[in-house]
Amino acid sequence: MATLITGGAGFVGLEVARQLLDAGETDITVFSRNPSPNRLGSLTDRVTAVAGDVGNFSHVLEVVRDSRPDVIYHLGAMLTGPSDIDPASSIQTNAMGTFYVLEAARLFDVRQVIFSSSIGSYGYNIDDSALNDTTLQRPMTFYGATKAFGEHMGLLFKRKHGLDFRGIRYPSVIGPGVTTPSNVQYTSWMIEESIKGNPFTVWTVPETKVPVMYITEAATATVQLAQAPIDAIKMVNYLVDGEKPTPNAGDIADAVRAKIPNAQIDFVPDPNRAMLHGRSQSIDDSCAREEWGWQPTHSLSRMIDEFMAAFA
Repeated sequence: MATLITGGAGFVGLEVARQLLDAGETDITVFSRNPSPNRLGSLTDRVTAVAGDVGNFSHVLEVVRDSRPDVIYHLGAMLTGPSDIDPASSIQTNAMGTFYVLEAARLFDVRQVIFSSSIGSYGYNIDDSALNDTTLQRPMTFYGATKAFGEHMGLLFKRKHGLDFRGIRYPSVIGPGVTTPSNVQYTSWMIEESIKGNPFTVWTVPETKVPVMYITEAATATVQLAQAPIDAIKMVNYLVDGEKPTPNAGDIADAVRAKIPNAQIDFVPDPNRAMLHGRSQSIDDSCAREEWGWQPTHSLSRMIDEFMAAFA
């Protein structure tokens, strides 16, 4: 089976490619702005790397035409911070890029598109005790707005053209090597900087609670969603979550200090991120659990252990 991964040299994309290769797939194309050997690492000789811009329709058409995938994992996107700084580029990459992928899938008879969405498509002003797949989406970031739009474009292509479109709404994904600034990247950076022996200042209050999952879990959930029987897919766009109950920022800091006793972590709320402070959010991912069997695998302790192993 041929597979194309947009954003394939990115944070989740690399792990999806790795898991597919480990499962025996051999025909994998990664499409990214910079699929260099430095980014691909040990995967360099195991995948076909194509440089291109998902926001350029010609690039998307060419890579889909040449790779002839059965499945496209559409993981390429601009994240929250860059999207709010440059909305014009974000709408071209996230909104138009998603349209280009869907349209190329239609034109070249691609069977399935898996779309990476986010809990950012809901926003912060949520009244429910837990987000679920029917919670009203009212995004408060440009990134979240483009992700909600992408989900609904996919639903249209599913209804009108019979495309097997499926979306996955990630929480904050923890893992080594995160480079793009975002509102909740402290979940990764307080661990990584402590491993490196550097002090780290968290820009929100310890009580701030944002759902998290480890990078390998995020990739596993993505692949499991793609491989689920089509008859099981009812909700189409799914929330997934990691460890429950959801740890807050203070819990993560305490868990890091337990593993790294000399960790220097403090909390200084950033007034420019007022919407984040004290946010208490949890996820009801029962649709993913019931329809295609999602089960989280990593405790907070295990996340930190695997994070530390990556730097050993």
